[in-house]
Amino acid sequence: MTRAKTPAHVAIIMDGNGRWAQNRGRPRTFGHQRGVERVREIVRACPDLGVSTLTLFAFSSENWKRPGYEVSVLMQLFRRYIVREVDELDSMDVRVRFIGNRARLPRDLQRLMGQMEERTAQNARLTLQIAVSYGSRDEITQAVQSLAQQAADGQIAAQDIDEEAISGALFSGGLPDPDLVIRTSGEMRISNFLLWQIAYAEFTFVEECWPDFSPELFAQVLASYGTRERRFGKISAQL
Repeated sequence: MTRAKTPAHVAIIMDGNGRWAQNRGRPRTFGHQRGVERVREIVRACPDLGVSTLTLFAFSSENWKRPGYEVSVLMQLFRRYIVREVDELDSMDVRVRFIGNRARLPRDLQRLMGQMEERTAQNARLTLQIAVSYGSRDEITQAVQSLAQQAADGQIAAQDIDEEAISGALFSGGLPDPDLVIRTSGEMRISNFLLWQIAYAEFTFVEECWPDFSPELFAQVLASYGTRERRFGKISAQL
């Protein structure tokens, strides 16, 4: 038996911003704005809670289907977040990585993302990985295509394409797999998020929408995780 303690890598599907706002008679974009404030609080709480890697699902490949105005507001919120937060995140020793299909993003946003990654690349207290324009099936497809091309070019042998090689070729290559996945707003689905990486992750689904997911609630979820038994295919030591 391996008794879970504090998860080193937590991945969060930040769901419910729009519904949270609509339930209060406000536009969906107001919920996204409040959601950004919640991101700031959760990121700042991670080091003291023992979390060394945090992955946030900010904008999926399917979210491009949303109304143009809402997408535009989200892109602007990403810009503001980077400009406003880069200095403090750097001073907090936080390394920032973005994963997803950047080609679909506005060029100025791509540039800001790259600058933030470069600025924080040597930081080590917390790795903050933000999934933007991200879809896991697309990620896996691109990884397999890259490895297949390397094999066709004679750089690697076909038998070298194993689990380790695929993991390394993913957008998240080089980071440990998540120990815990949290989804807010009461929804119980994965939504094309880190499908390869979460093969052995624990899951927690909370009823609160993302703007209501406070650091205190985050700490409670982590404490609950600490009571779980992670067997990784083995039988329980209690049997």
